[in-house]
Amino acid sequence: MTIQNAMVLAAGLGTRLRPITDRLPKPLVPVGGRPMIDYVLDSLAEAGVTKVAINIHHHADMMLSHLAKRMDMEILISDERDRLMNNGGGLVKGLKLLPDGPVVVMNADLFWVGEPENQFSNLRELIQFFDPDRMDMAMLCVTLEQAIGHDGKKDFNLDAEARLTRYSEGDPTPVVYAGAFVVNTAFFADAPDEPFNLNIYFDKAIRNGRLFGTMLSGHWITVGSPDGLEAAEGFLGTRQLIASGAG
Repeated sequence: MTIQNAMVLAAGLGTRLRPITDRLPKPLVPVGGRPMIDYVLDSLAEAGVTKVAINIHHHADMMLSHLAKRMDMEILISDERDRLMNNGGGLVKGLKLLPDGPVVVMNADLFWVGEPENQFSNLRELIQFFDPDRMDMAMLCVTLEQAIGHDGKKDFNLDAEARLTRYSEGDPTPVVYAGAFVVNTAFFADAPDEPFNLNIYFDKAIRNGRLFGTMLSGHWITVGSPDGLEAAEGFLGTRQLIASGAG
């Protein structure tokens, strides 16, 4: 399967990352010397995505200026400056800019490093894993040991058939949602045109027995707070030292 369309959720206020986000939108906060959203867009481009809808709100003019420099894909702006739509409402609004069919959805404040060179990238693996006959959604997941900057929360349990359910204490295979999934736009046909949390549709897929997960290769980096940013920078700095032979 190839998927050419994607939605990037980038309209959040980034309140936990203040004071940095008082002057920058969170997706433009640099990690390892690059704005976070550039890692996301690079991953999408590598996976064959050619058209991306991106929602904006906080420091919207800075986002527009930065995104205008991107020449390797068509970028469509879902403007939420007048009204924030939460992640679910924002996704549904942005999907209206894209053709119907399968779409990759990503958060703008995370990325991964250390993908093995002898296999598909994480997004390509996720796209190939998605089976619309069996799945409402296919999620990219990560273990706590692979997560850098994460708060330690466990999101789901992954069973032997790769099906996901909400994590309960004592579940044998806890995983963290890595902020990327594939879905068919038709799954949101009944969604309201109001702000709502995307967890409603995660739970709908679970009730249907059609939420599945595949594991990320490498390390997943998420930046939700100044401590998370410090952890991410420290991890990337250590990797660079090792790669240079200085560590």
